[in-house]
Amino acid sequence: MCRMQVKRLKKVTLWRLGSLLTMLFGFTQFQQLTELKPFQLTGLAQGTTYAITYYSQREIIQKPQIDSIFSRLDQSLSIYSPTSLISRFNQSATGVETDMHLRQVVQKSLAIFNETAGVFDITVHPLVNAWGFGTEKVTTLPDSATIKSLLACVGSEKLRLNQNWLRKTVPCTRIDVNGIAQGYSVDVIANYLEKHGIRNYMVEVGGEIRVKGRKYPQNTPMSIGIETPTKNEFESASIQTVIEVNQGAVTTSGNYRKYRQVGPNRISHIINPKTGYTSQNELISVTVMAHDAIIADGYDNALLAMGLSQALAFLKHHQNLDAYFIYQKSNGAITDTATAGFYKFMR
Repeated sequence: MCRMQVKRLKKVTLWRLGSLLTMLFGFTQFQQLTELKPFQLTGLAQGTTYAITYYSQREIIQKPQIDSIFSRLDQSLSIYSPTSLISRFNQSATGVETDMHLRQVVQKSLAIFNETAGVFDITVHPLVNAWGFGTEKVTTLPDSATIKSLLACVGSEKLRLNQNWLRKTVPCTRIDVNGIAQGYSVDVIANYLEKHGIRNYMVEVGGEIRVKGRKYPQNTPMSIGIETPTKNEFESASIQTVIEVNQGAVTTSGNYRKYRQVGPNRISHIINPKTGYTSQNELISVTVMAHDAIIADGYDNALLAMGLSQALAFLKHHQNLDAYFIYQKSNGAITDTATAGFYKFMR
């Protein structure tokens, strides 16, 4: 009996000790989390603004480090810099040796090109220029003969990405990664934060966002507001809806801010790479949620170009994506809808 009692006492003592250690460990973690403070970094990059908020016990990342990352990204991906790697590819008749940034962006772009049956296509650069949304200033809209000639240069099947080399099979093929590069930039910054041990943050570049964790010291979820479409880029936008996200990326593509007004007609910046003409459908904006910002950013443009019914059908076969749509009904009324997965995040 005595031996059994001793064994029971040892078990009870060990259990209590284990419980005490667990409580102490939990208290320490809680204390560390409540000591997290917000650090904010803002600036200009890629023709837009960026805003980064991370939560830490001390300052870890400073603005010069972030600006340096954007500078390296521009040296690779900016079509507005004549000396960038992407500009050298566009000026070349055959191709260039890539760096890590251009290679990863083109690789993902080709994957989305295949998944969307060519709706998303980074070789639309000649058409983007012709319609007045690129690097060249134009005063007139392209006619059918111009569009037909430019279509001979368009099509991602004309690109070859082999190891470190990006080649073109047609000399006039040129690429524009603006429809996906900001999402990639968000991922690069987010990964940089995580590499430095930051586990709670929000990174936003030109409206493209990636978040992880919670806000401190309040210990509340990350909230993201989705804008109500406005009539023009100068009108202040209100918030259409709010979502709460623990981890992932949220990006938006819309026709209500980036457009050209030609007489009574509003010309969309979304161009159909198969017809050469700008996209016209009922969609006003599409907000996409995905694990990475590069994925969300690439697909938001594609879904916008598809139109509502085709986009919803596409999403049924792509469970890694959720989306929120604002669109105009046939009677002119503005309304919205979303995938079932997206509704779970709405508050």
